[in-house]
Amino acid sequence: MSTSLDGLQFPINPTSNKPSSSQTGKEIIAEALSIVDNKASMNALAEKNWRKRYPIYFKALVEQGIRNINNPISIAKQGLHKAHHSFDFYRNGQRYLLKDIMKDIDTANLYTVQLKGESETTPEWYVPYKGQKLQGQALLDQIQTWQGAGIIEPSHADALRAAHAHPEWFDLSDRTMVLFGAGSEAGPLTWLSKWKANIVAVDLPNSRVWDRILNTIQQGNATLYAPCAEKLAEDTPTATLKEKLGADLLTQTPEIAHWLIQSERQLDLAAIAYLDGEKHVRVSMAMDSIMQYVSEQKADTSLMFMCTPTDVYAIPKEIVQASTLKLLQRSKSQRIISESISMISAQHFFKKNLDALISCDNGHEYGIADCLVVEQGPNYALAKRIQQWRATLARHYGQRVSINIAPSTTTHSVTKNPLLKAAFNGASLFDVESFHPETTNALMAALWIYDLRHPESVANPETPLDHPLELMMKGANHGGLWRVAYLARTALPFAALYGFANEKLPIKKMLKVFKK
Repeated sequence: MSTSLDGLQFPINPTSNKPSSSQTGKEIIAEALSIVDNKASMNALAEKNWRKRYPIYFKALVEQGIRNINNPISIAKQGLHKAHHSFDFYRNGQRYLLKDIMKDIDTANLYTVQLKGESETTPEWYVPYKGQKLQGQALLDQIQTWQGAGIIEPSHADALRAAHAHPEWFDLSDRTMVLFGAGSEAGPLTWLSKWKANIVAVDLPNSRVWDRILNTIQQGNATLYAPCAEKLAEDTPTATLKEKLGADLLTQTPEIAHWLIQSERQLDLAAIAYLDGEKHVRVSMAMDSIMQYVSEQKADTSLMFMCTPTDVYAIPKEIVQASTLKLLQRSKSQRIISESISMISAQHFFKKNLDALISCDNGHEYGIADCLVVEQGPNYALAKRIQQWRATLARHYGQRVSINIAPSTTTHSVTKNPLLKAAFNGASLFDVESFHPETTNALMAALWIYDLRHPESVANPETPLDHPLELMMKGANHGGLWRVAYLARTALPFAALYGFANEKLPIKKMLKVFKK
């Protein structure tokens, strides 16, 4: 963990004199649980093995969130309040609480550099998939195939069909879209650059990152607005721009927020930045601080987040029934093998996916899809939970919020972990599909446009929901994880084994029993 006391940092533990992401994470989750489940809250604080047992407490958040329609709001308020009072921000040797930085820190100016794309092409949308360019009927057929296989939920499929039926939606010349982490491999920059969007790109001052961003913009028909620490001439060449542009979300958090509110345009803020380990929590908190501040100053601001499928969610009753049916319909050979392994391992492997339904005070029953992968760690889970809390709270207060579950995607940040790479390669063993980045980007960019354009999207706070957690249920592309027969992390080793196996190895042929 970095100990550089500059910018946004985890608090220093007075006992060890070092920052502790585990302790801070426990305290935030415990505070989020405190009102709805005091016992779980106290257990979280006392937990000695947070690194391995954190899924218990994240699941408790969802379980308690289901029971009462007011609970998700209480949980989000408590969790975010604790988070903003926990993290510190350092500037010139001075320590500030994160919650105070927008008003207490003297900020330097950020200047705006504008660059227009050179293309005049008409905006269009298609989906790159397995070497094809899916459009028209071919795209609609593939959407139906994914839906039929349980890879995507019907609401996700319907949103894609609506986007296909409304090509005029993709002319984004009327939108100003702020990308935190604009160069992200899983982000929508490439598509927005083809759709005439006004793109406010925030990313690190890094010449390689900005070389790619600038090339993408120049080849498209969009307009780029980028932050710069110095005022540059309008005719500054791109070779110079790539060395000058950028702002650091972790160290220039208040500068970025103050720069954004100077815009006279309505802003669509997208939290897509990703960093490894504990830095992912910090950058999520930086984005949250900026989103909160900009939303307070510009009430018409919309928010966008992309959820990971490897998390824990409330899900509709019919998905629980579908998963149970899949368990019952296993082949005889699959049932014998999985049940034998489960018994020998004391249910450590091949545990049933979904538990009993949970009743809510709204008269409905919901299930829990626990797809957390322990290997991704509690910092990753906390970073994504912070985003869910902000989305839930912002929509409750009347903001338009686009938050959709994106499928498991073979980005570099995922595939550099050998276990996860192998597991995704072997996911088909359990009827789960992982996607290449170019496919995910196309699908999720279209979902964002649907959420901005369609008046009945759940992103619109005027669209009624039976439960606040339905905001994450709708539009989900979980790749099939919600509907598999087994708890994801108890089947992961076997998916990884299947992925590791070479076509010529007998073990792969043996494992194909699962598909028969």
